[in-house]
Amino acid sequence: MEKLTILLIDDEAVQLASLKSFLTRRNYNVLTAANGRIGVDIVKENVVDLILTDYRMPEMNGKEVLEEVKKINPEIDVVIMTAFGKLEEAIGIMKSGAYDYLTKPVDLDELENLIKRIGEKKLLQKENKLLREQLHEKFKFESIISQSGKMEDVLNLAGRVAKSKATVLIRGESGTGKELIAKAVHFASNRSDKPFVTVNVAALSESLLESELFGHERGAFTGAVGARIGRFEEADGGTLFIDEVGEIPLNVQVKLLRAIQFGEVQRLGGNETRKVDVRIIAATHRDLEQMLENNEFREDLYYRLNVVAINVPPLRERKSDIPLLIDHFIKKYSQINETEVTSISNGALDQLMKYSYKGNIRELENIIERSVILCRSNTITKEDLPIQIGYSSSKSVLDPINIDKNYEEKMKAFETEMIKEALKRNSKNQSAAARELGITERHLRSRLERLGLKKK
Repeated sequence: MEKLTILLIDDEAVQLASLKSFLTRRNYNVLTAANGRIGVDIVKENVVDLILTDYRMPEMNGKEVLEEVKKINPEIDVVIMTAFGKLEEAIGIMKSGAYDYLTKPVDLDELENLIKRIGEKKLLQKENKLLREQLHEKFKFESIISQSGKMEDVLNLAGRVAKSKATVLIRGESGTGKELIAKAVHFASNRSDKPFVTVNVAALSESLLESELFGHERGAFTGAVGARIGRFEEADGGTLFIDEVGEIPLNVQVKLLRAIQFGEVQRLGGNETRKVDVRIIAATHRDLEQMLENNEFREDLYYRLNVVAINVPPLRERKSDIPLLIDHFIKKYSQINETEVTSISNGALDQLMKYSYKGNIRELENIIERSVILCRSNTITKEDLPIQIGYSSSKSVLDPINIDKNYEEKMKAFETEMIKEALKRNSKNQSAAARELGITERHLRSRLERLGLKKK
């Protein structure tokens, strides 16, 4: 923890000298002022973390010092020392923005504990500021890896809507990066220094979802041993990202609509209505229009959410981004796993370009992470890729979605490739290949003959 710089303001010379001696011995940087006017001038010329000021002083009292200091730098903490310990006076001091107050004569142990608390608070604020800066850098639009025209259109629309208060609905298949877009919108908005809170509807049961969104009071249901705020209250002033909004049950949709429409929430088991200022960004992979026709999604909620719709394209429609994403994931997982993998061969890249990604970017990231871990050199080759990557054409006989071929033909093709892979892994040693496949060597020879692989 860095040394705090503390400014002491007191018109009593003895008190000033005593406190300065005490704080200097504890390794704080100490500045002093004999009255409020001098103290304010010192603040204008120096970096000050904390001010300890007397309340009753000529020319400018402690409360006036507090007001002037907050105009100069509201981040400076001010503690007022007063010999008059009246409750009304203390309340007035705290309402004016003081961190705390101390009664005279000052208890030095109490003072030391108070300064330690302020130091810890400032350290936490500094860490939080650094974290926010890192998040801003990580989730700014420029950091999203893309060069395809479709993604540029997405980022352009997201950038334009970010500064507004509009509710945003992000649509796209699973794994396309909807949450990444949501975070970029938040960190480019005027709410960027406020919370970004996520709730994944698909991960919660119906009974828990309402409590998660709106909170609950003690005794609201079995197991509610204490009150708890919901995600709406947690996100107050910031952004609430509701992932998989299409999974919300109809009875909860009514309450969600009210929260969005009126900016009000009511905890489970409570009667008090609480105002919240929350920007909603929702995401879904579901066909909401079809859900409207099936009466599975409320029409009024749909229009509240769908003010600005951002459609994130699947990876198969932005294939020009694949090489950039591969390079990014190689660097990321080489660093995490402390390997020296730096590149990918042309053959492996060609296979990955031809592959149809049902899991989109999330699937590509998983493939590269696995390949980096298993790679025997500094370059990922075709041998390092999962076996299904080599048969990625949408019309491949191995593709389970392709039913142009009949069942027997597809099963024969799958068995052929499985046996070829086992033989390849075991340098064509049939005994070892049979053991890996969990069959006898005699059974393997029989399958090789039946599949026409014996001569090969």
